Amino acid sequence: MWKLVGGKMIQTTDETRIKFRTNISQEILEHLEELSEELDTYSNYLLENGLQNVLAAGVIEYDKNLRPADRIQYKTTYDQELLESVKKFAKDHKLFINDIIEYSVEHIDFDNIKTKDHKNRLES
Repeated sequence: MWKLVGGKMIQTTDETRIKFRTNISQEILEHLEELSEELDTYSNYLLENGLQNVLAAGVIEYDKNLRPADRIQYKTTYDQELLESVKKFAKDHKLFINDIIEYSVEHIDFDNIKTKDHKNRLES
């Protein structure tokens, strides 16, 4: 993101984002990549949107027997507060974080997603 400091534009790191590594279905990641290109966004913005919607609903119906077998390592950044809420939600529902992340894909609100420009926003 960019900040206006003393009349000059300075590029800064968004301190509210943290790195997180997990294993997610390769098929889901490929689908997210396609969607992100179509919608001019990033896969992790799509996932964050879905996660926010799952947390807002407060319920999850997940069959542990249907876990995908094609999980691969996925590293990205998430909003720190959102990730902490997801961790608590997963623990409360006796699920893994990657289960919640994969489940959240079905709950993305495509009318309310961040675009790639969000990363380069101007904040004062």
